[in-house]
Amino acid sequence: MRDAGCEVQDARSGMSYRDLEIWKLAREIAIAVHRMTLQNLPKFEMYEQASQIRRSAKSISSNIVEGYGRRRYKQEFIRFLVFAHGSCDETIDHLEVLFETGSLTNEVLYRDLSARLDLLGRKLNVFIDSVERLHRTNRSDIAELASRIAHLAS
Repeated sequence: MRDAGCEVQDARSGMSYRDLEIWKLAREIAIAVHRMTLQNLPKFEMYEQASQIRRSAKSISSNIVEGYGRRRYKQEFIRFLVFAHGSCDETIDHLEVLFETGSLTNEVLYRDLSARLDLLGRKLNVFIDSVERLHRTNRSDIAELASRIAHLAS
């Protein structure tokens, strides 16, 4: 249970990074990747590729949160969203290596994670483009953007 007082919220819109579609998807992916590394990979990968893919997957949502925390400054916000996109691409690469080397043998799981990461990458691109265009034109635009992002990237 989280303390509502500790949650980062936009004072005017009552919005939190937890309301962002991209954060929700990134968080789901990080959890799915973590479980995959513990349940579907050989033990010898635990401290090599498994560790790398867990870190890159968790970095996506962490960079979204840090960027959101710096959203007052457009370039800082964008910078961390770009880091998140880079971590998404890194996670895709680690996933492909695991599958192509035969360490990950569950093709259904591989395809599901690949599709979710691809969708997240597209949503991040749309979100970054929108922040570049709309930042500070109207304080409610960020809240509105978060509600529209699910439809823009689909």
